[in-house]
This record gives sequence, structure tokens and C-alpha cells, in this order.
Amino acid sequence: MYRVFEALDELVAIIEEARGIPPTRNCIVPRGEVLELLDDVRDALPGELDDAQDVLDHRDKIVTDARVGAETTVKTANDQAHHTVSSARDEADRILADAKAHADRMVAEARAHAEHLVAAAEEEAERTVADGRNEYDALTGRARAEADRLAAAGQASYDRSVAEGKAEQERLVSQAEVVRAAHAESARLIDAAQADSDRLRQECDDYVDGKLADFEETLSNTLRIVGRGRHQVRSGTTIPDYASEFRR
Repeated sequence: MYRVFEALDELVAIIEEARGIPPTRNCIVPRGEVLELLDDVRDALPGELDDAQDVLDHRDKIVTDARVGAETTVKTANDQAHHTVSSARDEADRILADAKAHADRMVAEARAHAEHLVAAAEEEAERTVADGRNEYDALTGRARAEADRLAAAGQASYDRSVAEGKAEQERLVSQAEVVRAAHAESARLIDAAQADSDRLRQECDDYVDGKLADFEETLSNTLRIVGRGRHQVRSGTTIPDYASEFRR
């Protein structure tokens, strides 16, 4: 580039020193020297200036090509983005479907487990009720048999006492004091037999009532456990452990 400026300075000096042609402003310059200087300037100019001139000459085409390329790039990017978004949406739908299926499966398993626990609790409750009913029937039967036995024993004792009293009364019928004593003893024996019978019947009733109270408490605990288990299953708070209740 230094040679370019030097040649230009020489051209300026030649033109300034050239002889003028009156009355015009033209002048006479040495053609050969000027051409040589112009050749030097042309040779000294870098090739990039020529390339730049070519760019300027073809800038419209370059701009058009660049615009077309940019539009193509944008369209390609948009298509790629649309494809990416579509793929992401499909993947999200697939993941959501898998998650929903997994959640449905877990809910179904939990519901089946809860139903199994409820069925087991109901079966255990029914078994307990059946056992209690059997025990109640057995206790009632034993108590009734014991009451009948005691009543029979009291009646037998009463009959025996009456028979003895009558025999004693007949033996002592001629003696008034003896007869009165026999009546008193007979009445006493009858009252004692009746009291023993009443006492034995009361003890039997108390025994049966105590057994029934124990059975009633067992049934109440079982129904309370089943009710709490059903409430927990319906509310979904937790899975009740019925076995732990029955182990207490």
C-alpha cells in the first residue's frame, strides 16, 4: 500500500508541474510516465479490493442469496422446532399415560388389598361371633341344666322334707306340742330348701350374666375394630392392621 500512495503523489506532482493549455484548464502530461505510475498503482493495490469490487458488483445477488439462505435456515429451524415440540409432546403424553397406568395399577392393588383386609376382618368377626354364640349356647345350656338340677334337688329336698314332716306329723298326731313342733320344723325345712334353691338359682344367673357380659365386650371390641377399619379404608388415610388389634 505504501507504493500506491507514493505513485499517487508522483501523479499529483506531474499534473501540478504540467504545462497548461490556455485559455483552458487542461494541461499536457507525459503519457508514458503517467501510464507507468497507474500500472504501479494497479499492481500495488491488494487483491482484496478487487474482491470487494466484485462483492459490490454482485451485492444484490449476494443479499438475495443470503436472504434465501436465511429464510431456508429459519424454515428448517422452524420445522426442526416443530418436530422437536411434537416429539416432546408425544413423549410427555407417553410418560403421562405410563404414570396414569402405574397410578391406576397402584390404586387397584391398594383397593384389592383393602378389600382383602376387610373381608378377612369380616370373616374373623363372623368367626368370633359364631364362637361367642356357641359359647353362649353352651353356657346357657349348662346353666339351664344346673338350674334344673338344683331345682330338682330343691324340689326333691322339699318333697322329702314334706314327706318326713307328714310322717312325723302322723306319728305325733296325738301330741299337740309335738305336732306344732313338727309343723314348725317342716316349715323351717321347707323355707331352708326354698332359700337354697333361690340361692343356687341366683348364683347360676350371676354366672351366666358374667359370661354374657364378657361376650358382649368381645363383640363390641370386634365391631369397633371393623368400623374403624372400614372408615380408614373409605378415607384412604392408611391400611388398617386388623391382626395387631386381635393380638392385643
